[in-house]
Amino acid sequence: MNNTEGLVILLTYLAVSASAISGALEARKHEMDIVGATTVAFVTAFGGGTLRDLLLGRTPIFWLVDPGLTIATFGVAVISFYLVDRVSVKLLDIADALGLGFFSILGATFALQMELSLLVVSLMGVVTGVFGGILRDVLCNKIPHVFRRGTRLYATCSFTGTWIFILLVSLHVDISVASWVGTFVVFGIRAAALRYRLTLPFP
Repeated sequence: MNNTEGLVILLTYLAVSASAISGALEARKHEMDIVGATTVAFVTAFGGGTLRDLLLGRTPIFWLVDPGLTIATFGVAVISFYLVDRVSVKLLDIADALGLGFFSILGATFALQMELSLLVVSLMGVVTGVFGGILRDVLCNKIPHVFRRGTRLYATCSFTGTWIFILLVSLHVDISVASWVGTFVVFGIRAAALRYRLTLPFP
């Protein structure tokens, strides 16, 4: 296993775990039972990556190749559902922002490996980052965050962090360093957007 493969595996497990926590807690917040919570967790954890793989023609889909991802998602969802005493907005936001960061860079990494155009690389990062959250919100009967007027910066965080990652890789920065920087740029911008109520301008 080379460094890139190891990095992809690590990012995948971190992304899936963070997104599963987000999905399970959001479901619990909406008074779903454990079946509903695990379902929402799976959709949140696997939705963005599944769409990415379908768009890129990567088969089999990533979570079908590694059974450990399914086990990890189920375990994280159950633990989050039963052991988190109080579902706070802050906890949900942290889990969601981490999932957004990890999945955004993961999507861009796969697209880079396929030597696609840099614009497509950035778009794959955004799609991978945001689509799981969109499905989560739909299942919880909410207008997805990314589509709400006046919502705190969301897809913009993914887009910006992905381009930082692309720029660093283009400058021959070690891909592990570039990945962590890109991930924390996404997370940092999302955290700042929530803290300071940053939104895109609208009429």
